[in-house]
Amino acid sequence: MTEALRGKTIVVTRPRAQAPRLAAWIAEHGGEPLLFPLLEITPVDDPEQLRLAIAALDGYSLAIFISPNAVEHSVPEILAARQWPAGLQAVAIGQGSLSLLLAYGIRNPLAPLERFDSESLLELPALQSPAVAGQRVVIFRGNGGREFLADSLRERGAQVDYVSCYQRSSPASAAVLEALWRNGRLDALTVSSSEGLRNLVDLLDASARASLCTTPVFVPHQRIADLAQKLGLQRVILTEPADAGIIAALNVYNWRS
Repeated sequence: MTEALRGKTIVVTRPRAQAPRLAAWIAEHGGEPLLFPLLEITPVDDPEQLRLAIAALDGYSLAIFISPNAVEHSVPEILAARQWPAGLQAVAIGQGSLSLLLAYGIRNPLAPLERFDSESLLELPALQSPAVAGQRVVIFRGNGGREFLADSLRERGAQVDYVSCYQRSSPASAAVLEALWRNGRLDALTVSSSEGLRNLVDLLDASARASLCTTPVFVPHQRIADLAQKLGLQRVILTEPADAGIIAALNVYNWRS
């Protein structure tokens, strides 16, 4: 195991439940991970929409899970109330969601093999117009979010329903990050969500925002990189997907640049 990250404090901003693996990898490579979730994940205040969707699952052909959080906040409730419908095809955007579906015993879920986003999901044969036209699709997600996936499926003739099974909120303060920047002890951030990046910028005072602009920020998706550059960040490193891509980029980064 290399120690390319020795002496480096690297902020992991994934939601708390998805952060431990990346944090452990950073520590194994000699770095000091700091967990600072930019999205706090909690159950929805009113689970009635989820209960109604569970009761109506037999009427759907596809069930799409936007994230691991969507799986964790819906599948246990589904399986506690009923068996998974034999005719319902589960679909996951990312490999983390796919692994969770398999762990819960959901058979033959579909997922993109390379890029993990709505655009790549829409390239799957099962989501093309001939397959989805006239079919009902349910999308499990958090509160709010992009409408691109549902809009695209509706254009292909599907009837799409959203189910909000968890809610996202931003931290109340970024004082811990601001203190690290003041003391010259924050070396990099990993950011896996455009919404989380916006939350971060909104939290920071003017001095910390200036520091963020010159701090290496590692992101696993082009959409996040584009937003970061639009927000004025100057050292944006686009990595390969998922935690493995982030840790690989951290290990080869020229920290003296």
